[in-house]
Amino acid sequence: MVKQDTLVLASVSPRRKRMFEELGLPIEIIPSDVVERRDKDESPEDFARRAAWDKARAVAERLWNAGRRPWLVGADTIVVLGDDVLMKPKDAFEAKAMLRKLSGRTHTVVTGWVAGRYGGPWMMEHAQTAVTFHDLSEAQIAAYVATDEGMDKAGAYAIQGIGVFLVDRINGDYFNVVGLPISRVVRALVEIGALPAFPLP
Repeated sequence: MVKQDTLVLASVSPRRKRMFEELGLPIEIIPSDVVERRDKDESPEDFARRAAWDKARAVAERLWNAGRRPWLVGADTIVVLGDDVLMKPKDAFEAKAMLRKLSGRTHTVVTGWVAGRYGGPWMMEHAQTAVTFHDLSEAQIAAYVATDEGMDKAGAYAIQGIGVFLVDRINGDYFNVVGLPISRVVRALVEIGALPAFPLP
């Protein structure tokens, strides 16, 4: 017999987990083992949505095989600058190179997300936010990279942390830059029946 249980986040992101907790929604973290790899000629938006879907589907199938059918959320965030898609830096050298590219320019943060459960229903979308950086000196870039804050984040920075000093302005959803357009995701969960009484307990 399949048990209905808590909401599952197919991500290891503590920032996404915190967003749900701040809304009073208990969340279980079950990361996928999906390797994020962009296909040739795949648009950034399609890539972000597909990566989110691949993560959620992998976790949903694993839990179904274990006799569980929870509601899930999967997400993937990338940074887009012109024709470049910036993901998580591999090392400090790459992080510095990313920040040099972003310095004084406007980039787009794209988060693809899906919400649903094994067998459906599912909803899948993406959100975009334009972020403009200040002009950054080499000393500022080196000092920020030395904090290690951006090493596990797309574009090598975290707007919700020390990295806020890199940002001149944004146009769009701030929470999308943090890693999840939480308002849109929660509204989707209400629509598909995962949170029928929200915001009531």
